Amino acid sequence: MKDEGKRRRFPTGDLARVAVFAALIAVLGLVPGLSVFGSAVPITLQTFGVMLAGAILGRWRAALAVVVLLVLVAAGLPLLAGGRGGLAVFTLPSAGFLIGWIPGAAVTGWLVERAGRSPSFTRLLVAALVGGIGVVYLFGIPVWAMIGGLPLGTAALNSAVFLPGDLIKAVLTAIVARGTQRAYPDAVPAVHQERLRTGGGR
Repeated sequence: MKDEGKRRRFPTGDLARVAVFAALIAVLGLVPGLSVFGSAVPITLQTFGVMLAGAILGRWRAALAVVVLLVLVAAGLPLLAGGRGGLAVFTLPSAGFLIGWIPGAAVTGWLVERAGRSPSFTRLLVAALVGGIGVVYLFGIPVWAMIGGLPLGTAALNSAVFLPGDLIKAVLTAIVARGTQRAYPDAVPAVHQERLRTGGGR
């Protein structure tokens, strides 16, 4: 019975979803990062993948997808924007944003799970804004200040350059997630969680 419970918690379908989104975030890294005004932290599309993972996978699967990606990066694979990889990337000013992807994806997913079986565009947007921007910045800005030798206020002000792009990513996340979840109810985290609890998950 214990083995059966474990299989239900970690079904093959879940592992496949985690792998797909880890790959998606990596693919978005093929687009070179953009450094605006000489910023030490580049603007990348990968945060869009982090938000989308949370909106479609739910909290723990999304967090696991990001963990898988970051472990591969730490192992030396050039999966971050600009072909970056290796342990050295976690010593750069952008390190806090990378680590922040994990709780950011988890919070986005948790908020979408709370939205029920048919999350609205607004709920999806709020989840992406809170998790994909608020939480990620909460980790990223202090680390940027510490590693970059900047006052916290200066690092926060510098991060404002990311906001327009991140707001667009949040809107795109809500649009893509809403369309996907209408077409495929299994892509709604609350529905998937319910099926797992009742033994109907795959």
